[in-house]
Amino acid sequence: MSGATTLKIAKHGGNPILKAIGWLSAVCGVIAASMIVVAVAITCQMIWVRFVLNQSTIWQTEAVVYLMVGATMIGIPYVQRLRGHVNVDLIPMMLPRGLRKLLAMVTLTATIAIVCVMVVYGYELWHVAWSRGWTSDTVWAPKLWVPYLALPLGFGLFLLQLVADLIATHLDIEEPFGLEDGHDDEKPHLELGD
Repeated sequence: MSGATTLKIAKHGGNPILKAIGWLSAVCGVIAASMIVVAVAITCQMIWVRFVLNQSTIWQTEAVVYLMVGATMIGIPYVQRLRGHVNVDLIPMMLPRGLRKLLAMVTLTATIAIVCVMVVYGYELWHVAWSRGWTSDTVWAPKLWVPYLALPLGFGLFLLQLVADLIATHLDIEEPFGLEDGHDDEKPHLELGD
C-alpha cells in the first residue's frame, strides 16, 4: 500500500508575476471543473430525453465531447501548478542538487519548446476554422472555432505556467523536481565517475 500523498503546489516566493500566473492557473482549474460539471449535467439531460421521453437528441453528445476536450485543455496549467502530471523522479533523486537543477532546467526548456510548437499549430487550426467559418458536419452544426479555441488557449496557459516554473527553479524559489535538499543525504547519488 502506498503512504499518504502530499499536495505540492508551485511556489511563487512572493514574486508578484509568479503569484499572478499561479492564480491564473487556479482559475483554469475552476473553469475546467465547471466544464466537467456542465458536461455531466448535459449527459444526464441526454439520458432523460432519450430513454425517458423517448425522443432523439441533437446537440448533447457533441456538446459533451467539446466540453470534455475543452476541460482537458484548459485544465493543463492547473495540473502543472499542482504537479499532477506523471513524474518519474528516479534519476533526479540520484543526482546531487546542482545536477538535479540543471536537469530540471533542461527538461523545462525542452517542454517549453514543444509546447510553443503546440501553441502555434493550435492557433493556426483555430484561426483557419474561424476565418473560413467551419462548422461541424452534424445537425447541430456549431462553429468549430469555439471548441478549437481550447487548443491555443490551453497550451498558451500551460506555457505560461511552465515559464513560471522555469523562473522559480532558476531563482531557487522552488526545488528542482520538487525534491528537497534532504534527499541528497537519504538517496544514493549517481556519480559521473561510476
